[in-house]
Amino acid sequence: MARVSVYNMGGDPVGEVELRDDIFGVAANPAVLHEAVVMHLANRRRGTHDTKTRAEVSGGGRKPWRQKGTGRARHGSIRSPIWRGGGIVFGPHPRDYGYRLPKKVRRLALKFALSEKVRAGELVVIDTFALPAPKTKEALKFLARFEASGGALLVGAAPSREMKLAVANITGVKFVPVTNLNVYDILRYPKLIVTREALARIEEALK
Repeated sequence: MARVSVYNMGGDPVGEVELRDDIFGVAANPAVLHEAVVMHLANRRRGTHDTKTRAEVSGGGRKPWRQKGTGRARHGSIRSPIWRGGGIVFGPHPRDYGYRLPKKVRRLALKFALSEKVRAGELVVIDTFALPAPKTKEALKFLARFEASGGALLVGAAPSREMKLAVANITGVKFVPVTNLNVYDILRYPKLIVTREALARIEEALK
């Protein structure tokens, strides 16, 4: 098992923790990671787009001209799809884009993403999140100690209003509780900063 240092908020090592090889030492499978990211983005789509068919656009209640004798093509409504301002054929309508991959595939994708962070040296384990105050400047000082000012995903064992407020105005930084951890966020942010308790919960969930 690989061992990584555990730090406090000041950047000082306070211990070590072992990482399970079956979770943090798995060889990556790009196809599975891709499927997990596509699923996550699809589930985030609102699907509220809508176009009007010829039955929904206004106007067109009468025949624009008589059927024969005008020399023009026959038409029954000015709201036909071939008319300007007419209805849309096969346009998008509200729908749900969400779907779910099998549970084993989702768990495997998480293992792949976490393993990649370990291999790249981008996983940081800290004792706990405890800023002096929920302020942006305090969060920036904390991130600078771990060279994570360029972007980081902070993962806590439980929701934290203080941490969420502290990083809300920092571009490229996000805080999530461990229950909301997903492959897309792990791959999107350069650094992954996890508390010791959150790490234990990840191992418990993926064992």
